[in-house]
Amino acid sequence: MDEMSSYLGWKIDFSQPVGEMSLQHPSSVQWRIFKNPIALGIGGVVAVLLEFADARIRSGVWDHSTYKADPIGRSKRTGVAAMVGVYGPQSAARRVIQGVTNMHGRVNGLTPGGVEYRAMDPDLLDWVSATAAYGFLNAYDRFVAPVSDADKDRYYRDGATVARLYGVQYTPRSTADFMAMLDQRLDRFEPHPIVEEFLAIIQSGKAAPGTPRFLHRALARASVSLLPNKVRDKLALGPAFDLTFFDRMALRAVAGFIEKKPDRNGPPCQASVRLGLPFDFLYQNSVQQEQALRAAGLLSDPVADAA
Repeated sequence: MDEMSSYLGWKIDFSQPVGEMSLQHPSSVQWRIFKNPIALGIGGVVAVLLEFADARIRSGVWDHSTYKADPIGRSKRTGVAAMVGVYGPQSAARRVIQGVTNMHGRVNGLTPGGVEYRAMDPDLLDWVSATAAYGFLNAYDRFVAPVSDADKDRYYRDGATVARLYGVQYTPRSTADFMAMLDQRLDRFEPHPIVEEFLAIIQSGKAAPGTPRFLHRALARASVSLLPNKVRDKLALGPAFDLTFFDRMALRAVAGFIEKKPDRNGPPCQASVRLGLPFDFLYQNSVQQEQALRAAGLLSDPVADAA
């Protein structure tokens, strides 16, 4: 993804307009986590698995999206929407989010069991938002670098800024809150062939060509490993999806390498420069980051005032 990404035909320049704040502050845990594509890849699959456990969301995605026919394009669009919500200028982020919301407004139907669903149902919006938060956070914590309990809580709290723009009414403020949401929905969860079909697409590498296939298999297993055990049991994802020692080491090695390699043309670096920070701001130590934020006049958090 470069600085001129696009979504639904809109060009998104993460480097412009100079000085325009993003929806998430540069000091946020989101800025730290979203810079790592391995964490985003694993976390995104975790989120989909948690969503597909509910027949209403599973039917809505599988019947109304292009994922089966165009997993590459669908994955890229999802990635752009996620990145612009964290790093993009607020004007671009709001435009993309409105576009996503407009599409969701047209999604409705019946599950194979005859249950009515609509994508803009607040209950479904709340769950989709929560699963993404849980997936990205835990993927980074497990396979990139540990996240403190305080930062986990801050991550959940700060995520409400973007979630509200999608129409989300309730966002968990901690891991315990997320687990409480999950428990309320657990009775609805069920296994389904679409879940394994989705994991087969991930393992095949179709969603991200050019990456070694073993890494895709490892990513799929890592995603399953982050599911709470009671969800994995509900989805009947057996030993074939167990994470191996090699899987874990390979993912951590790749994620660790990427974590130290800023990409000048990527959204995290472009957004940093847009806000008057060094291009490698997110790859500096905490003291250097604080100095850079102070120099750019960004030690206070204006996002809370703008939300």
